[in-house]
Amino acid sequence: MTRFNGFLTGRWAVPIISGTLIIASWIASGLAGAHAVANGLMLAAAVVAGWRIARGAVRALMVRDIGIDALVTVAAVGAILIGNYWEAAAVTFLFAVGNALESATLNKTRSALQELIAVAPDEAVVLRGGEQVTVGAAEVDAGEIVIVKNGAKVPVDGVVVDGTGAIDQASITGESVPVDKRIGDQVFAGTISRGGFLRVEATGVGADTTLARIIHRVEEAQDAKAPTQTFMEKFSRWYTPGIIVLAVVAGLAFRDVELALTLLVIGCPGALVISIPVSIVSGIGRAARDGILIKGGEFLETAADIDLVAVDKTGTLTVGEPRLVDVIPVGEGVTRREVLAAAARAEAGSEHPLAAPILEAARDGGLSVALPDTVESVPGKGIRAVADGELILVGNPALLEQFGIDSPDAARVAGELADGGTTPMIVAAGGRALGVIAVADEVRDMAADMVAGLHRIGVKDVVMLTGDVEPVARAIGGATGVDEIRASLLPEGKYDAVESYRAAGRTVAMVGDGVNDAPALAAADIGVAMGAAGSAVAVESADIALMSDDLLKLPEAIDLAKRTNRVMKQNIFIALLTVAVLLAGVFAGGVTMAIGMLVHELSVLVVIVNAMRLLRRRKFATGSLIPASSTEPRSPARVA
Repeated sequence: MTRFNGFLTGRWAVPIISGTLIIASWIASGLAGAHAVANGLMLAAAVVAGWRIARGAVRALMVRDIGIDALVTVAAVGAILIGNYWEAAAVTFLFAVGNALESATLNKTRSALQELIAVAPDEAVVLRGGEQVTVGAAEVDAGEIVIVKNGAKVPVDGVVVDGTGAIDQASITGESVPVDKRIGDQVFAGTISRGGFLRVEATGVGADTTLARIIHRVEEAQDAKAPTQTFMEKFSRWYTPGIIVLAVVAGLAFRDVELALTLLVIGCPGALVISIPVSIVSGIGRAARDGILIKGGEFLETAADIDLVAVDKTGTLTVGEPRLVDVIPVGEGVTRREVLAAAARAEAGSEHPLAAPILEAARDGGLSVALPDTVESVPGKGIRAVADGELILVGNPALLEQFGIDSPDAARVAGELADGGTTPMIVAAGGRALGVIAVADEVRDMAADMVAGLHRIGVKDVVMLTGDVEPVARAIGGATGVDEIRASLLPEGKYDAVESYRAAGRTVAMVGDGVNDAPALAAADIGVAMGAAGSAVAVESADIALMSDDLLKLPEAIDLAKRTNRVMKQNIFIALLTVAVLLAGVFAGGVTMAIGMLVHELSVLVVIVNAMRLLRRRKFATGSLIPASSTEPRSPARVA
């Protein structure tokens, strides 16, 4: 009984029952004296298939909306009144079949959301009272220690406090290869352990996990309307009454009721209405699978028009972690080791951001670094420290000049290193210059590929906006192939730069990962957050959030937006062409009500299938975006 009730409430119940009645009617029509029975069965088929359509039409009319259901209902009732039961049954049956197919295929386009929900973990193994206890994932409290074994889903967002393992993060970041995790690394709910044993301290549980935020964002985004969709809905509000007027005028002019009813059926704007939302759902769903969160249809459509991408340098084009890249002695008889040891001794008591890479290099070189006796910052110049009674200076030429130390060789080397894009610091001790150390931020491996990829998909200019000095910015720009460099910018300077591009008619995407980028991100047509998986604010606020730090996700996202926009335009064309051809066929003769409905439903399916092409994965591999012509030298970046 339960199975039968399930069948009656399923999407295929009405088409199957109605189709069975139509077949029974055809059989009865071949029997002697069963003409009335055949008509009764055909009428029953029309009623079974049409009652839901009529109910939908009445509900829509109650809110003053004349839609597709109203057109089909009027056509079917009219066909019954003139005794054309076959046409009434055919129209309602085909419409019911179309609705069932549409529902099935639309569910397919929303499969990305269903897959995200499916990866949500149900249970967690928690350490309580020294024992492993299995509880519901939503019952874990923040701060508890969760055990993640090989093959298990990670039930919470958290930080690894013990153990090592490999985690498949594809459901969150779109990464195809498991990521090694060790103490201090972050893990996300819904990811899967592919090896190892981890103890994780829960930092986000239930609705506060990254996975939950992604599901919420995708739900909202797939329901959000693009400008083109809003326009098409307004258009259909006028289009549908227009078809009704055309049908009435044609029926009166030709004195042909069947012609009027056929025009009502053929004029159904079903494919037109569904052409945009099905494309948006498919595009946003594909993006979510690949670790790209797009805020909604409006931003997807805007992203397709991007012709200028502005990127921050630190943490976007570069790793964001300065490293010691050079040590050059200039004092007579001084070794590299002595220069590094003096710099590290002074920086050991400093809070300067560049102290960390110097100390790390010293430790890697086997140097034992003791704290200095005193350390003092000299604003705009560097630091002075005293260690074992000896004055140590680390800074620029102005610092040495202040303390009466003259070293043309050190100043020359520092200038050369600065021109090469590094940050040089002169090291002096005992009243003389020992040498120069250089610190630089490493360019990301994929930065040049990302810029080339953006150019390939139609982005005209890639601009670097940075607060760093011009020599460093120029070096990074040359390594990555950006078109323009704007250096030494404060946050308001980045904002002004974005506004100037928009004022010139450009559609601008701003890519950043820091608080200092916030004004520019807000000013851009599209704000893009990199590596958003660990940031709730980025997931919720960015127009496009790239969950991983994979730079190729940026051209991938813009390319997907462009493809989605093309599919929307194709679908609109298909829908309008179908209606135009059918209307011409009606007036030319040969297109009946049943044929019109069949072609109409086929056009709806064509539109849906066309949109579903967006669900196919189109992976951007390393270097795959670089066109053949990109091997030729590019002109140097403009420095503004």
